[in-house]
Amino acid sequence: MRGALEIESYGAGIHAIDSGYYRPGAMASHLLVRKGEAAFVDVGANSAVPRLLGALNHFGLEAAQVRYLFITHVHLDHAGGAGELMRMLPNARAVLHPRGVPHMVDPGRLETATRAVYGDEAFAQLFGHLVPIPEERIQSVEDGARITLGDTLLEIWHTEGHARHHFCLYDPHSQGVFAGDCFGIAYRELETKAGSFVFPTTTPTQFDPFEARVTLDRIMAVGPQRIFLAHYSRVDRALETLAQTLRAEIDLYEETAKKYHDAPGRLEAIFSALRLHTVNRLKEHGVADAIAVYEQLLPFDIRLNAMGLDHWISRQP
Repeated sequence: MRGALEIESYGAGIHAIDSGYYRPGAMASHLLVRKGEAAFVDVGANSAVPRLLGALNHFGLEAAQVRYLFITHVHLDHAGGAGELMRMLPNARAVLHPRGVPHMVDPGRLETATRAVYGDEAFAQLFGHLVPIPEERIQSVEDGARITLGDTLLEIWHTEGHARHHFCLYDPHSQGVFAGDCFGIAYRELETKAGSFVFPTTTPTQFDPFEARVTLDRIMAVGPQRIFLAHYSRVDRALETLAQTLRAEIDLYEETAKKYHDAPGRLEAIFSALRLHTVNRLKEHGVADAIAVYEQLLPFDIRLNAMGLDHWISRQP
């Protein structure tokens, strides 16, 4: 296991485990424990598997007590380690959006698409060998499906703005929503007195700004008290303000892509515009040395966002 096991506990049987993806504080897997039954929400890449097993040991749980892996979507920073982890969990089922199921049964196309985005060297470093999940161990869930974990009922929402195979998990017990990538990114290092710094994730290849706004409305309609992000974990202050910020950012991202629809070097033009916009937002948010912080933490994310917008606008008339 690379690095120390980092766990943060929030009450209501919810714990965040740093998956160790890319850098510390980049990707959180969440462990739910209810009346002796456990589940993970997103799992990270293969390198996260020892960390997740270590978290079970930390809380005195056996692998056999894990009932579910809730995979919000099959992007590999969330799902790359699912097949390997399932080998270690004899009673678990992988819960997936119907469109995600084929990619976990046979991850070949997913690997090819991810290599196209990241390149072969980065793919090997970040994800390694993808292990398929036997189809009989997968539970495909429709919108509104309810799943019992211990003494609580969890609800699945199809939320397809980030990707068409994405769902969120609503936990009425904690009044929390496990949002995957649908409530943006809020790295802890970017917090200031102004609160969390949140921005959308519009990675290739299925970003849909209309559906992204629909998702934000659905999340906020239940009046959540806390939202758990993959990047990075709980936000629980000024949630409506954060949602408004994300709506405004999605609008701006969409307009930026449209502005450069016919520009030569469209991808680089979008990326440059997003970079400038993000740096200015960091300054306004009170982040010291905003340019240096951007260069340290955000070029990878903003590059992926630009690629997603470039792909989206290429499909528009």
